[in-house]
Amino acid sequence: MDSGASRPAVVIDNGTGYTKMGFAGNVEPCFIVPTVVASNNSFLNQPRPNSTKNSNWIGQHNAGVMADLDFYIGEEALSRSKSSSTYSLSYPIKQGKVDDWDSMERFWQHCIFNYLRCDPEDHYFCLTESALTAPESREYTGEIMFETFNIPGLYIAVQPVLALAAGYTTSKCEMTGVVVDVGDGATHVVPVADGYVIGSSIKSIPIAGKDVTRFIQQLMKERGEHVPPEDSFDVARRVKEMYCYTCSDIVKEFNKHDREPAKYIKQWRGTKPKTGAPYSCDIGYERFLGPEVFFNPEIYTSDFTTPLPTVIDKCIQSAPIDTRRALYKNIVLSGGSTMFKDFSRRLQRDIKKIVDARALASEARLVGEIKSQPVEVNVVSHPIQRYAVWFGGSVLASTPEFFTACHTKAEYEECGASICRTNPVFKGMY
Repeated sequence: MDSGASRPAVVIDNGTGYTKMGFAGNVEPCFIVPTVVASNNSFLNQPRPNSTKNSNWIGQHNAGVMADLDFYIGEEALSRSKSSSTYSLSYPIKQGKVDDWDSMERFWQHCIFNYLRCDPEDHYFCLTESALTAPESREYTGEIMFETFNIPGLYIAVQPVLALAAGYTTSKCEMTGVVVDVGDGATHVVPVADGYVIGSSIKSIPIAGKDVTRFIQQLMKERGEHVPPEDSFDVARRVKEMYCYTCSDIVKEFNKHDREPAKYIKQWRGTKPKTGAPYSCDIGYERFLGPEVFFNPEIYTSDFTTPLPTVIDKCIQSAPIDTRRALYKNIVLSGGSTMFKDFSRRLQRDIKKIVDARALASEARLVGEIKSQPVEVNVVSHPIQRYAVWFGGSVLASTPEFFTACHTKAEYEECGASICRTNPVFKGMY
């Protein structure tokens, strides 16, 4: 085993909205940055003298040349794009999948050298991917990591499996369950049995954290709140993170707000970005209407109207019959958009209603037959669920089995990028 195994592995969880990065063994990531790249248009649009296909390849893929390019990532990228029109934003990941590999490579470069400040040749890497990622995407990832950054070893883990590993509540890590991963740009419901994803039963819905933000922005605009247009999305995002909660009954919640507005309506104060003048606005119904889009999506869009509890139930019902009880018993939440107060309680209640209604209907048809045992429904909520995927990666990359499961630089040079298509689940841990 090479010297890279003696140092902690680098764990990077690339999400649609945010990227979490740090070193294996830590409880929380060292850095959390928006997954965005700001590139200088004036530099990129300059004509290149004597440009050839080969020189263009070098310009895009050589880390030394890329270090000289004028680009920023994360919060710095967002601020640069606001202050200067020469910078354009690109989001490398869309709906959980890498959409722009050039920007992704630049993003990784800044993550490794500017944030983590480590030499990639001295560390094994654990990267994450969506459960619906194509095998070709893993090959591209392997090429960039081994060719550009010359890392000694790479493991590409499926995000729901890591979230499941992070969500255990006993000393035994239970690797059978359903992961409800609600991020900023994508929501996936993924059943996992003994550490392996049941691919045919994966469900995906087009409502995620960014849609909650847009809905809150829309509600505040329709009510006539005086929020500067250029600042409205950012204000809506902060309102979502600071004040939103999940209610048990939407009608009762409206009545509570109407009876005691002083108790429930909050004030938001800010300054206009252009003039610096102060402004304030009320935060009312959107406090509970924002998260409600997961349970009654028709209030936000007519394109998708299936509630999240129903999607989870369909996901489990489409899984092999001998796994269903274990799946209902271990529904694990993952992602920042599951952090709303009472989200897990509402989800568990609604799924339990669906399951109980099905059991009653079944018993009504089978009069005189033996009654089935009640199905236990349990939604697991834990303090680390915001960083569940990253924390799961940190736990797995801290074990000796991790280094033996990694694809090494030598294997890559011998067999090529196709080795990255499969990443074994090292069962010695569980």
